[in-house]
Amino acid sequence: MAPMTDIGEEMHALVERLYPLCRSITGDGVRATLDIVGEYIPLQVHEVPTGTQVLDWTVPQEWNIRDAYIADGTGRRVVDFAASSLHVLGYSVPVSATMPLSELRDHLHTLPDQPSWVPYRTSYYKPEWGFCLAQETLDAMPDGDYEVRIDSTLADGHLTYAEHVVPGQVADEVIVSCHVCHPALANDNMAGVAVATYLARELARQTPYYTYRFIFAPGTIGAITWLARNAERVERVKHGLVLACAGDRGQLTYKQSRRGDAEIDRVIQHVLAASERPHQINEFTPYGYDERQYCSPGFNLGVGSLTRTPYAGYPEYHTSADNLDFVSPEAMADTLAVCREAFAVLDRNRRYLNLSPYGEPQLGRRGLYDALGGRSDTKQAQMAMLWVLNLSDGEHSLLDVAERSGLPFDTVADAAGALYEAGLIKT
Repeated sequence: MAPMTDIGEEMHALVERLYPLCRSITGDGVRATLDIVGEYIPLQVHEVPTGTQVLDWTVPQEWNIRDAYIADGTGRRVVDFAASSLHVLGYSVPVSATMPLSELRDHLHTLPDQPSWVPYRTSYYKPEWGFCLAQETLDAMPDGDYEVRIDSTLADGHLTYAEHVVPGQVADEVIVSCHVCHPALANDNMAGVAVATYLARELARQTPYYTYRFIFAPGTIGAITWLARNAERVERVKHGLVLACAGDRGQLTYKQSRRGDAEIDRVIQHVLAASERPHQINEFTPYGYDERQYCSPGFNLGVGSLTRTPYAGYPEYHTSADNLDFVSPEAMADTLAVCREAFAVLDRNRRYLNLSPYGEPQLGRRGLYDALGGRSDTKQAQMAMLWVLNLSDGEHSLLDVAERSGLPFDTVADAAGALYEAGLIKT
């Protein structure tokens, strides 16, 4: 495995490739994004036709755009889609007109408090058109007529999403979900896509206990579509994590599942606390990223959300300032490391049954104490064996043992492995 510093640089390079693409909830930008991700991990791409009923929603028409601009009387492009895909209101209907600035203003979006930044705005489900630009650009536009052009199409097509599956020893699944619909926003969410991609690559080199399903889908409508198409098999999903905003320099933040005490909630909190990383734990709210779809009451899956700074928690959120300089290789590597540590705990967390529960079994004659010789944590390992034996009643998991004993989870899991091999406990 490459050092985390190298992996961080590789993930940042992937974000650089993905960043310029114009994405939306449908269209060729999503396909181009998945094509690039598909160079790193094999993907199964799904195309869902316009008009398909998905739960309470309907797959919308497909949106594609080729060019857009506002030009002044000299023909100079004052606002140019070619410079940044943020310049066009997402899902804008086509327009070709000349109009005075006074009329055009109704279709312009700026950030007066951040005059040099361009906002990200969309109008997915209401026919509209518009441009996003820096307030200082608008301030420099004199009154007069402007040529307005948006070369886009809204037509029947498809919603596109993709999956990557890492087979496990059991059919029970862990889902990792990230959204692929935001244009020219590096942290929200190309950093999440990059971390998910490299996490999938690492898991594929192992033989995990669970089957891991990675979902790359447009926000909201994509997750809803996946749930609608997988409703009959969703009971296989035992744990899940939504990855977003994975590359900024803020501390890690975990948002609990709707359940609040799902195993993934406990595992992430344990890993963050044990690592002594600065972090924050937030309770579930029905607003945010796609965890709210997976945690809707009809499904109520054990799915939490891992970010660094949460959505809307940093000034650069949904603006042109969420650029390649805003995300760092070190932050992405740290997010990946937490995911790796959490899934290592999740994958080894079992409930065992003590096969010699009457009194303490003699460990010495089974060679278990001898097996610990030379370890720097011999006393810890001995205590871990005693704790595992005492709490292996079919009700307590290894995470329960680690939390109650105050011992590292890896030490507890190693002790359980030795006891299992010695025939003293069973699953």
